[in-house]
Amino acid sequence: MLRDLARTLGLWRAQAGWLTAGIAVSAGSTLLGVALLALAGQGIAAALGGAALGGGLAFLLLQPLVALRPAARWSERMVTHAATFRALTDTRIWFFRRLADRLPGGIGLGRSGDLLGRLVSDVDSLDGLYLRALVPVISALAVVLAGAALLAGAPLLAAIVALPLAVALLLPLLLAPGAARAAEQAATAQGRLRAAAIDPLLGVEDVLAANAEQAAGATLAREAEALALAQRGLGWRAAWAGAAGTLLVQAALLGALAWGLAVGAEGAALAVLGLFLAVASAESLGLLPRAGVALAQAAAGARRLFELADQPPPVAEPVTSAAEPTGHAIRIEGLHFAWTPDRGAVFDGLDLDIPEGTRLALLGPSGIGKSSLVALLLKLAAPQAGRISFGGVDIAALPAEFIRRRIACLTQDARLFDDSIAANLRIAAPAAPDAALWRALDRAGIGELVRALPEALETRCGEGGARFSGGQARRLALARVLLSAAPVLVLDEPTAGLDAETERAFLETLEGVTAGRTVILITHRLVGVERPTRILRLAGGRALPAAG
Repeated sequence: MLRDLARTLGLWRAQAGWLTAGIAVSAGSTLLGVALLALAGQGIAAALGGAALGGGLAFLLLQPLVALRPAARWSERMVTHAATFRALTDTRIWFFRRLADRLPGGIGLGRSGDLLGRLVSDVDSLDGLYLRALVPVISALAVVLAGAALLAGAPLLAAIVALPLAVALLLPLLLAPGAARAAEQAATAQGRLRAAAIDPLLGVEDVLAANAEQAAGATLAREAEALALAQRGLGWRAAWAGAAGTLLVQAALLGALAWGLAVGAEGAALAVLGLFLAVASAESLGLLPRAGVALAQAAAGARRLFELADQPPPVAEPVTSAAEPTGHAIRIEGLHFAWTPDRGAVFDGLDLDIPEGTRLALLGPSGIGKSSLVALLLKLAAPQAGRISFGGVDIAALPAEFIRRRIACLTQDARLFDDSIAANLRIAAPAAPDAALWRALDRAGIGELVRALPEALETRCGEGGARFSGGQARRLALARVLLSAAPVLVLDEPTAGLDAETERAFLETLEGVTAGRTVILITHRLVGVERPTRILRLAGGRALPAAG
């Protein structure tokens, strides 16, 4: 647990200034509250002892502190929450980048709901490490040390007040290990619940068609009950810790009162001060029982994140890059590849030459390895044996980013994101001006349609491109690919799901706009308008000549 929490803090190094400032402001605000009650106690004690001047001075000092206290609390909330938001943003970006490197090869994520839970709920749970653990614990420590210093004139009283409060400081560390198991169960149950809710909605048509909504609802209810059970375990531990914290604060109060009664009138002033300090500490120490649960939940969330983030990437980046290729011819030699050891080989000794300017049609039925070849060319997967060279250089010695700048791909399920047309196109070229976007749209045969839209380039595409028909969405995806300057274009089943007329029109567009580039058209059949310079068929893990 501690190792996961320490690693999480390491991810937040860039926000160390904000995090430190938040702790400092919180501790200062808490000490300001202690000063208020300490001065009030001194004023009351002075008045009871007949020292009117001392009492008046104490109440005079109280006035500016009373005005500063609300400002200090406001500053505390603003700075600590700003620090937390920045730290969580860094965590999400880090986790997203780690996943982006690992998802193409598969990391055992069977359910999108569980992945969403890790990106959202598990990252959110990390705020407890800072907001509900580090900040209150350090602030409470400042209170205990300040109280002990103020009561230093009476060592026995200082010990009576400070020792129970110091024990209360240990509650989070005492509670967290026991709560860790319950927190991990709750985090896992929350991921299962989110998956049980999201997965049926993603396939709602199939669920309804099979009359399976009752079964989906029963699964959801079962996972919700499991989550509630795990959360009850956490709540039970927090309740006992809260009761223990309250007893310790009460012990400090009763101890100060007992000391005052024992020493009599001469110790009244210090006794009143001890009572007020114990009351002042109750606010900050009251947060500590929750800090133990927060630590356990943060550790459970961190473990689930690191479980995925630490999976090895499917393709390791070269330690040092090879010399830049002089061209973009592709050569595949003796390629052997299987996605996992327990699955059959996709390629078994594949050999393939693709000179510059080739227009290759690669045919084959579903499952024969066409998309696997795309993954290998883009370094989304690595072969177990053999070699793929680009411009005469083994791509294993070239960074993935270099390869993907020179090989652009239009996949059969090319996705349009729920953003503007311009933003979707600029994924391929972030700095592209509007004029370049319009050229790409015109070449893809959809420029006129976009111009006719009220918001033109700023038109939102909708989730998955729902704003457009299948053919229109495919042309927008083609425009995105054409915006890239890559000399090699891979078209992986680019007309999948289109009707015959739309398919033919789209392929005719492809023929015209891809001139001058190396084109690898991967499809299960030709319709007669593609005009490839070479046709091969994948069979038995090899590429064989084909007539069409």
